Amino acid sequence: MDSSGQVTTSAPDGHIEPKSSPGRSDLSGLYSLGRTLGRGHFAVVKLARHVNTRQLVAVKMIDKTKLDVMATSHLLQEVRCMRLVQHPNVVRLYDVIDTPSTLFLIMELAEGGDLYDYILRHEGGVAEGTAKRHFAQIVRAVAYCHQLHVVHRDLKPENVVFFPQQGAVKLTDFGFSNLFQPGTMLATSCGSLAYSAPEILLGEEYDAPAVGHPLKKASSRIVRSFCSTLGTSSDIWSLGVILYMLVCGVPPFQETNDSETLVMILDCRYRFPEHVSDDCRDLISRMLQKAPSLRASLQEIQAHPWLHGLDDALLSPEAPPHWLSGALSPGSPPLRST
Repeated sequence: MDSSGQVTTSAPDGHIEPKSSPGRSDLSGLYSLGRTLGRGHFAVVKLARHVNTRQLVAVKMIDKTKLDVMATSHLLQEVRCMRLVQHPNVVRLYDVIDTPSTLFLIMELAEGGDLYDYILRHEGGVAEGTAKRHFAQIVRAVAYCHQLHVVHRDLKPENVVFFPQQGAVKLTDFGFSNLFQPGTMLATSCGSLAYSAPEILLGEEYDAPAVGHPLKKASSRIVRSFCSTLGTSSDIWSLGVILYMLVCGVPPFQETNDSETLVMILDCRYRFPEHVSDDCRDLISRMLQKAPSLRASLQEIQAHPWLHGLDDALLSPEAPPHWLSGALSPGSPPLRST
């Protein structure tokens, strides 16, 4: 990354174009920062408002001084992939501001929270009619990414966010994403245990067709950070986990410790509650196949009977959350930082 500091702005056609800004060290004069929306190992996400347009955005502030070589590589890939993917169901990257110590990603603001919290509020799962509207949009986003040869590799409810006023859910957090060539293999640590496909957990040390119970060889490295040997098929598995969670309210593979959860995933062992319809069970089971070659393709998922009957309309628009309502009004006071 350029240590001199660089600003990129969105052109009218939606592409992000570099714009030199020597010596810039922060967002002063461009954005006013407000409350903290989230924190990670190397980043903080804050609510912000563009000084001139008054548009509300989310600013991801990455501390470059804390990044090692691998984390820097993931960050560069995240920016590269988000620049490439422009879709109604993918969170949009507006600007990239690069300073000597911090990288600022200016992104579309997801005012409705994430899918994980939404699932937690619906004990026993979401009604299938609503779940299929959410899921269809997620599949649409992933299909578009794959068409551009972008694999997400960290699909999970926490990385699906709501835009109530647009009536949409959108895919976010491309930190583990990668560009791939059809027919090639990927090998990069990525993913979260509960949503990771068997071949990712096995890494390069095992032959996928002969899984067995490799717990004696399953080091803490496998439990904490996983090696991907495949690309798009691992996204299909994660879609299966997301749909299961939507209609059941809990993950399909969840035990008291990581080792037991790992065995369940490698055995592809899970159960459906009685209320899940036969069509929904069939779709989930076609995605949660241990062998990547047996998993449904995105085209097959989109054509599945369970997803039939959806019109072009998205979700019904809703009012913004209470903490955002005041900030949306034109005459609202300056944002308060927290």
